[in-house]
Amino acid sequence: MKRAAFALGLAVVMPVWLAAQVGSSTMGTLGAGVAGELNPGAAKWTPPTGPTPRTAAGKPDFTGVWDHPYVPDMSTSRSGLQKGAGPLPYTAAGAANIKAYDPEKDGDYTGMCMPFGLMRSVNAPYPIHIVQNPTHVIFLFEQNNWFHIVPFAAGHRKELEPTWFGDSIARWDGDTLVIDTIGFNGFTRLDTLGNPHSEKLHLVQRFTRTDAGHIRFEVTVDDPVYYTKPWTNERTFTLSNGSLIEYSCEENNKSLWEGRIKLWIPPGTSPPRTR
Repeated sequence: MKRAAFALGLAVVMPVWLAAQVGSSTMGTLGAGVAGELNPGAAKWTPPTGPTPRTAAGKPDFTGVWDHPYVPDMSTSRSGLQKGAGPLPYTAAGAANIKAYDPEKDGDYTGMCMPFGLMRSVNAPYPIHIVQNPTHVIFLFEQNNWFHIVPFAAGHRKELEPTWFGDSIARWDGDTLVIDTIGFNGFTRLDTLGNPHSEKLHLVQRFTRTDAGHIRFEVTVDDPVYYTKPWTNERTFTLSNGSLIEYSCEENNKSLWEGRIKLWIPPGTSPPRTR
């Protein structure tokens, strides 16, 4: 059964239609029961549990298509899906920002097909294809067909142009792959709930392949503008037996221009002309 992968407006509506739109391959992390209801005759995929595959250089090989939990709120914990940080340590600015966040009233950039940003893309309910070689790790997101190329490097470039996904470098900590990211433009949010981040965000993602079929994933969020201290979220990625499929997000969404989706305006800019 094919997964229906297309934009349906604001990300905040995702919990309502998720079970109806996400099919067999992603259901490895969203619940076998739902997958069975959608496709009762489908054979259940059992991920391998043998030894961790390794590259010629002896490092764990993360190459493959990986399913992972949908994480709409990074603060919460859900058994078997994620270990959240608990109540987030907002600064006064962070508490004010999340309190004021109202995508139904003010719009959300995802409803305009703008890039989700790195963390919100990892939190989305669609698979990620990881491609690895000795010099780079590449993340291919089914979500909007985005990609993120990460070189193995000793440090970030001295001059960075702020971007939606930030500037990432990779390194090894023993058998754990560490992705260190800075240089964000501050336009995006961390999750569907709307937890904020600023351009000062520093993300550290840690990938540990525990066996042939699973990755232990941990991310640390460090943003002194909106949080008083760093905090973490943990979850498990599961090897998929499927592949990425095409995802279409339509910028000329009729619901946007007819007012059902509110126009999102980037910070510090003027509303665009619509007629």
